[in-house]
Amino acid sequence: MVDARRPIALSLPCFEGDEIEGLQRVLASGWVTQGPEVAAFEREFAEAHGASYGVACTSGSTALHLILAALGVGPGDEVMVPSFTWVATVNAVLLTGAEPVLLDVDPRTFNLRADVIASRLTTRTRAIVAVHLFGLCADVQAIAAQAPGVPIVEDAACAAGGLHRGTQAGSLGVAAAFSFHPRKTLTTGEGGMVTTSDSALAERLRRLRNHGASMPSDLPSPPPPHAMPIVSELGFNYRMTDLQAALGRRQLTRLPGFIAERRRLASRYTEGLSDLPWLRLPAGQPGAPELAEHTFQSYVCIVDEAALGRSRNDLMDELAAAGIATRPGTHAVHMLAYHRERLGVAPGVLPGATICDGASMAIPMHNRLSDADQDYVIERLRAAV
Repeated sequence: MVDARRPIALSLPCFEGDEIEGLQRVLASGWVTQGPEVAAFEREFAEAHGASYGVACTSGSTALHLILAALGVGPGDEVMVPSFTWVATVNAVLLTGAEPVLLDVDPRTFNLRADVIASRLTTRTRAIVAVHLFGLCADVQAIAAQAPGVPIVEDAACAAGGLHRGTQAGSLGVAAAFSFHPRKTLTTGEGGMVTTSDSALAERLRRLRNHGASMPSDLPSPPPPHAMPIVSELGFNYRMTDLQAALGRRQLTRLPGFIAERRRLASRYTEGLSDLPWLRLPAGQPGAPELAEHTFQSYVCIVDEAALGRSRNDLMDELAAAGIATRPGTHAVHMLAYHRERLGVAPGVLPGATICDGASMAIPMHNRLSDADQDYVIERLRAAV
């Protein structure tokens, strides 16, 4: 049996050694900021996700902000966003000066409910952000059907390598934002990527990423040393380094294996926990063909406190005392102090998001999780009642 005093992490990045060679090569080249490694990572990542263009940047948050800015979203506009999501999704809208319109989610999938969209559309609606929460793709087709002509932006922060009805995450909407934070399946430490198949949008994304600057199109490649960029609009410094891209390229080659292992671990959780009446396992379990796209970036359950006989938080405290890390899946943004005051959404208006906020629980899921550690997690959960 695993020693209960040895911590079992909720999430850990997985590096296998050859990342060091890539980093050393970049350091030896002397080109450590946005350069050839970034360009190669952009091409390879876009190809792996069914998109024509990749635009690397500093984080998933800046990737989403870049997309909205490049689409021209600004003051006076509205952007629909699910309330149960990491706060960065909503903040990206606020940073453009637009107003987030918070919508409810389905507690079964944790994703945006398509059936609540039509009644909230206005002439000011400029985009809808479909979040692929925890690695399960939102039903972008159903969302788009409720809002014809409105651009659908994928918040694919958790969904590298994901699929929905045979189409890759990253090519389901007009553009997608990915995160490479250490908790994600593919990590560069920090970093992000935008994917799109719109050439004009990709060009503007690259310009905005680099202070709004671009080189004149009539210059030779490489441009002469005296050439100066044209700064045609206000932009940002959201560039990725070649060091991060070198890590990302090596992680990308292992992404299919990472996902396959996470699905195997998800199957083991299903086998060990599916009969617990107080614990609802995530949708998209392996073997459920209609939802088999789940990448299991996180493994998030719903705790039925009445059936358990005590609160989710008490259970999480007990698991922590046994050396098992857990956390709420994420938060309902409309219940956070700043956003509650800023947006003025009453908790009862979004019942699905409110349930998820109070009942979701992520348990350990990562590519360094051993079968023995997972068995111990299952054992402790089964002993909770």
